[in-house]
Amino acid sequence: MLDLKNYIREIPDWPKEGVNFKDITPLLQDGEAFKNTIDQLAELFKDEQVDLVAGIDARGFILASALAYKLGIGMTIIRKKNKLPPPTVSQDYALEYGINTIEIREDSIKPQQKVLLVDDVLATGGTMGAACDLIKKLGGEIVGIGFLIVLDFLKGEERLADYNIKGLIRY
Repeated sequence: MLDLKNYIREIPDWPKEGVNFKDITPLLQDGEAFKNTIDQLAELFKDEQVDLVAGIDARGFILASALAYKLGIGMTIIRKKNKLPPPTVSQDYALEYGINTIEIREDSIKPQQKVLLVDDVLATGGTMGAACDLIKKLGGEIVGIGFLIVLDFLKGEERLADYNIKGLIRY
């Protein structure tokens, strides 16, 4: 297996001073690294029964679609507010300086459907927590949450402690 950390570019002081942005673009641009990423994510959840993969806007879409293909199942998307046609279900979540909202189409999840949520980075857990709330509102069962990168120092896993969380790269 590849050391995927070698394919993550760190951009200091972006998008604001003091933040070291983890850029996954080099990983996505390398066919072997991207394939290895999806293979490793699939391996993390091989023992779970998964009916559907849900990806979060926007880089989560990339990982979720490839993972759904690898698993031979469908996927759905969770987007920022006003990006999906109605009817939708919304969930607000707190940011450092305000509130944001994500949405999913009402018909995206069937009751008791087993859902694997996927995103690129786990930071504070706010977005993923809101995504979990959306899945539960629609009657879905969250069987796991997968991340390419987990930023341990921001303690997002603590916020999501009730879920089966797995990540490939840790900082």
